[in-house]
Amino acid sequence: MSSVSLEKIDIHYGKVHVVRSLDLHIRDGEFLVLLGPSGCGKSTLLSAIGGLNDVSSGKILFNDKDVTWVDPKDRGIGMVFQSYALYPTMTVERNMSFGLRIAGLDRATIEKKVKWAAELLQITHLLDRKPSALSGGQRQRVAIGRALVRDADIFLFDEPLSNLDAKLRAELRLEIKKLHKTLKSTMIYVTHDQIEALTLADRIAVMKDGIIQQLDTPLNVYNKPANEFVGSFLGSPAMNKVEGQLVADGGQLSFSAGAFRLDVSHYPFAQKIEMDRKVVLGLRPEHILPAKGSTAAIEGKVSLIEPMGSSILAWSNFDGIGLSHMVGQDDGCEVDHTFPVTIDVQKASFFDVETGWRL
Repeated sequence: MSSVSLEKIDIHYGKVHVVRSLDLHIRDGEFLVLLGPSGCGKSTLLSAIGGLNDVSSGKILFNDKDVTWVDPKDRGIGMVFQSYALYPTMTVERNMSFGLRIAGLDRATIEKKVKWAAELLQITHLLDRKPSALSGGQRQRVAIGRALVRDADIFLFDEPLSNLDAKLRAELRLEIKKLHKTLKSTMIYVTHDQIEALTLADRIAVMKDGIIQQLDTPLNVYNKPANEFVGSFLGSPAMNKVEGQLVADGGQLSFSAGAFRLDVSHYPFAQKIEMDRKVVLGLRPEHILPAKGSTAAIEGKVSLIEPMGSSILAWSNFDGIGLSHMVGQDDGCEVDHTFPVTIDVQKASFFDVETGWRL
C-alpha cells in the first residue's frame, strides 16, 4: 500500500487557475473521494496524481518519495476512466493482459493475474468475448480488471460509473466497495455524484474552483457542512436555505426571517454569537418532521407534494417562508391544507451571510 501527499499543488493554463495551492494527505489503504461540480479541478488533480497532467508548482509524493516528474508507467498506479478505452479488436482476456504483455511478463504469470482479476470481478465467462458483445457494466468491469492486473498500490478512478444507468451504477458501486475491502489498496475516486461519494468514501474532499472546501468523513460532511456551498451541494432533496438574523426573543435566542421565528437557543454554535447578526439557516428536509402531537409544532400550508416511493416530499409555507420537508405516506399531508411539523434545530446549520462559512 501507499500514502499519497500533495504539497502546494498549483495547476494553471495561462491565466486560468484550475487548482490553487492545494495540500492533501491520503493515508495508506484509504478510499478518498474528490467530489465537486464540473470544472472544479477534481479530474485535473487526479490526472496530475497519475502523471498525465503536469503541475505548475508543488510536489506529489508516494510514500514520501517525490514522483512529481516520474512517468505514469513508473508510478505503480492503476487507472480507470469514464470511457472504458478498450481495444475493440481484442478479446476481454487480451485487453486485460495487454499491458502485462508489453511489460514482458511470462505467459504463466499473465494467465494467473488475468484469472485472479476475472474471478474477483465475476467476468471469467466473458474472457473470450470482444467489447462489442458486452454491456456497459461488463465493459467497465473489464476496464477495472485491466487496472487490477498491474498489482498497483494506488488506484485512480475518474468518474467510472457516469456512463451507466442508475441500476448498474448501484451494482458497480457495491463491487468497487467490496474490491477496496478485499485489496486494501489506496483508492482515489473522482465524481460529481454525491451518492457515490457518501457510500464509497472513507473521507470526502469537496472541491470548488480548485480549492478543497471541506475534507472529512461522509457523515461529518453531510451533517456539519463547513460552508454554505458544501451544505447546498450535498443532499437530495436539497437543503432549505433561509436568510435572516439572530435576535434576543423573550430570554431566548431566535432566528428571525420576517414573521418566521425559530428558537435556536440550543443550537451548538462554534463561536460566540452577537445579536442581530445576519445569517443563513440551512435545514435539510428530513430534519423537518411531522409534529404528531408535539407542543413545539409549527404549522404551514402545503402547496405541493412530490411522492418519492417510501416517503413524500412536501413543500409548505410557514409564515411567509417556503420549506420542503419529508412526510410519510400515512401522515395525512394534503395540498392546500395546513400541516404541523417540528424542526430539529440541533441538526440545522447556520452560515455567515458574507463569508458563507459555518457558525
